[in-house]
Amino acid sequence: MVWKRLHSRSRCPRIHSIAVEYALAIVVFGLGVAFLVLRPLLRPEAHGAPDEARREALEAAKEAKYREIRDADLDHRMGKLSDEDYRATDRELRGQAIEILRELDELGPAAETGAAGGEDGAEGRR
Repeated sequence: MVWKRLHSRSRCPRIHSIAVEYALAIVVFGLGVAFLVLRPLLRPEAHGAPDEARREALEAAKEAKYREIRDADLDHRMGKLSDEDYRATDRELRGQAIEILRELDELGPAAETGAAGGEDGAEGRR
């Protein structure tokens, strides 16, 4: 009898401890998932990300526009574009490039490349 009583008592705490371990594991797993899901919302630097993405898009557009201007110049020198067509194309492309540069200036200096951004802007206006 004593053996049965001791044995039954020892099983109850063991089952209880397993349930507690499972509950703790579920809570820890849930906290981990919540952290991963909420992490982008909790980062303070996430507020500057749209400006940085916009800056990168404008920098890419600027480089593409410069390439178009060079291509039009090459086409004119090779005789593929008449003087009149070249002037109209060049005027339009340079106007678009100026608009891109204005948008970049409105964003202000880049956080990481503040000095380099200023040099690029000055270089593009020459």
